[in-house]
Amino acid sequence: MDARARSLEELAGALRRRLIEARREAAAAGEAPDGDVAGQVRELVEVEAALLGPGDREELVARIMRDTVGLGPLEELLADPTVEEVMVNGPHRVYVERGGRIEETEARFADEEELRNAIERILAPLGRRIDELSPMVDARLPDGSRVNAVIPPLAVDGPALSLRRFGVERPGPRELLELGTLSKAQLDLLERAVGERRSILVSGGTGSGKTTLLNALSGFVADGERLVTIEDAAELRLQRRHVVRLESRPAGIEGRGEVTIRDLLRNALRMRPDRIVIGEVRGAEALDLLTALNTGHSGALSTVHANSPVDALARLEVLALMADLGLPHEAIAAQVRGGIDLVVQLERRADGSRRVSEIAEVAAAGPARRSRREEATGALAR
Repeated sequence: MDARARSLEELAGALRRRLIEARREAAAAGEAPDGDVAGQVRELVEVEAALLGPGDREELVARIMRDTVGLGPLEELLADPTVEEVMVNGPHRVYVERGGRIEETEARFADEEELRNAIERILAPLGRRIDELSPMVDARLPDGSRVNAVIPPLAVDGPALSLRRFGVERPGPRELLELGTLSKAQLDLLERAVGERRSILVSGGTGSGKTTLLNALSGFVADGERLVTIEDAAELRLQRRHVVRLESRPAGIEGRGEVTIRDLLRNALRMRPDRIVIGEVRGAEALDLLTALNTGHSGALSTVHANSPVDALARLEVLALMADLGLPHEAIAAQVRGGIDLVVQLERRADGSRRVSEIAEVAAAGPARRSRREEATGALAR
């Protein structure tokens, strides 16, 4: 940041504080708040910064508005279409992800209060709140981007914020082929599998492209089919018209009103779905999913966090056991092998690229002795 930009930033901060103080004094005097914040800012700049040139005054107005009703230093980052994710580690450390690689930026908040104000401005239109009683929040923005925030005392070094962005246009199967995410043989295999209504589990680590691939696979679904999607935060943008999107809901401040993924899945089975798509299996809903897959609801698509196809099946078994119904592990393992047909493993490489490293077919259910993990899958395409 050069000397001119630094001076404008300091002046914008001082004028913003004066604006806030003036509005507080007006409120304390019982005056109705002036809804024209932009007009107030422009008037303040014209009076207090009259010696600056027209260009500098316009930039000053933009900076004050950015920090008063916008997201402060994050505005410029979010205006950059190449930024995939913004990560804020306290007021003085801001990172972005571009092309799958993380880099530090020069963006800074003045202090923790300014960062807290930005977080609250993000959450307020969503009807969500964050405070000492509820110091964590995970929510979805209107454009589908996902926001997660944690504040002290849980965040030791100041408020932490992450914003994961999803483009309006998601890459389809052919675009992923051009990007090198998967090979032509893998693409053809997955197209046949979706067309044959085989149930597919997409596995990988955080940021490996699971949701992107799930979106792309929906392009192979026949036009006449009815899809029901179930997610914690609605990130999927399936490439079909006949889609019902369901989103879970956390409990309110009074501890009531929670609607879990498991609740939504049970209800979805009554909605005459041709296919069920679960954004991510991460809890006891795994048992309900396996039950549905083994009772006629084939062709499901979902994701899970795991390091390999074998680990993905093992994790699914553990999640199903979390339902705490006392079912033996052998019974759960048989449900997994009977319900899941293919596991697609994604990996994120050091250069930031995402690749399908393996597509494995799940062995058919058999005697309990054959449920050893190393016999659970067989590679189809790499």
